[in-house]
Amino acid sequence: MSLRDWFWIILLGAIWGCSFVFNAILIREIGPLWVTSLRVSIGALGCWVVMLALRKSVPRDPKLWLQLAGLGIVAYAIPFALFPLAQAHLASGIAAIINALTPMVTALISHVWVGGERASPTKFTGVGIGFLGAVILVSPALAGGGSSQLWAIAACLGATVCYALTLNITRSFKHVEPTALASIALTGAAVVSIPVAFFAEGAPVMTRPETYGAALAIGLLSTAFTFQVMYRILPRVGATNFATTTFIAPISALIIGTTVLGETILPIQILGMFVIFFGLLFIDGRIRQIWRRATA
Repeated sequence: MSLRDWFWIILLGAIWGCSFVFNAILIREIGPLWVTSLRVSIGALGCWVVMLALRKSVPRDPKLWLQLAGLGIVAYAIPFALFPLAQAHLASGIAAIINALTPMVTALISHVWVGGERASPTKFTGVGIGFLGAVILVSPALAGGGSSQLWAIAACLGATVCYALTLNITRSFKHVEPTALASIALTGAAVVSIPVAFFAEGAPVMTRPETYGAALAIGLLSTAFTFQVMYRILPRVGATNFATTTFIAPISALIIGTTVLGETILPIQILGMFVIFFGLLFIDGRIRQIWRRATA
């Protein structure tokens, strides 16, 4: 990938890492379903403002609208609810570390996906190393019998599967203008999320200024802005390479979560994080390149 693409991937990863901290702030006052509803609703409004500002044409095909709405439900409504739901039992950094398994899950799904990226033996090695890191990561919960924490970890893993699936599905919408794609998909997620949140959790009550700030930040910065960039570079860099944004997210989530929210991370969980990152380097092909240079 070019340096420009790497710049955007690192920036997006850092911003998405902050979203785990925003989740942690939001769930102090509102339920996880309202967290995702606010995120996709504010994000959709932000994207439609960009559509108007750039004077982009709105697709008129009803079938396309339904397809993109379905994409939004799987890509945003479901995983955006799973992460804050899990963070009631997990620190922000841990949730972000589990999210770092997305490239590995993406590599596996892309390998069997029609027209997907075939995984090399090196990538499969990276996947195996990454799952070893995940086992190390959950070992404190396994040792302590923390069933609620294990359930939360499973919810985070379910979200990574959603991300991996939709990264591959998105390739079929390369013909759709990126701003329109993000706007319609987020709108579809909002249309489904808001009624479900009302039914399950009632009307939200927000009294703290930081709650309002986190809602705006996660909607406009972590969603509207990042998705404008994502749908522009994803066709160029590919699903597996783009999924390495999750390599960066745990770093910002850990730094902000420990310094601002006072969350604690165990040393063995940091070890699990580094094992996952080592697996990511295999998937990216950098370990193989370093080995070739060394042997040459």
